[in-house]
Amino acid sequence: GHCRVTLHPDGSISVADDGRGTDTRFDGDGRPVKKPVMASKDLRFFDFPEAQTLPDGHPRRGMSVVAALSEWLVHTNRRRDGAWSQRYEHGLPVADLEPLADDGTTGTTVRFRPDNRLRTARTAGELADLVAPWPSLTVEVDDGGEYTTADVTVG
Repeated sequence: GHCRVTLHPDGSISVADDGRGTDTRFDGDGRPVKKPVMASKDLRFFDFPEAQTLPDGHPRRGMSVVAALSEWLVHTNRRRDGAWSQRYEHGLPVADLEPLADDGTTGTTVRFRPDNRLRTARTAGELADLVAPWPSLTVEVDDGGEYTTADVTVG
């Protein structure tokens, strides 16, 4: 697949992919219910001895960790059957799932601003180096022009 990482001037980062979008189902009243990936531990990875190790050597924990360590996070989800967005602050949802206009695409965008104590300056090249372990992923890093945008294809 394809992923685009954008470093925004306000210190936030967005990661967008062109996948199928986060699993979203409809309740008995026809309201969308998104899998709570941003606000609950992913039990496939927490306290599981065989959890996948990431390239930095840390075990995989799931998106709830990103949400919890961010001042705010907005999860935008586009699927064939609809599109929605939801905002989180310090890992907790602060808004309901909001419907979005269908733009004909699918995928997930997560835009977040890491807690100030966790922010580190990264260049497009440094971020591009992180994709090497995923040979079937193409990543585009856009840092707003301060450095050259990097298109990285591995594999």
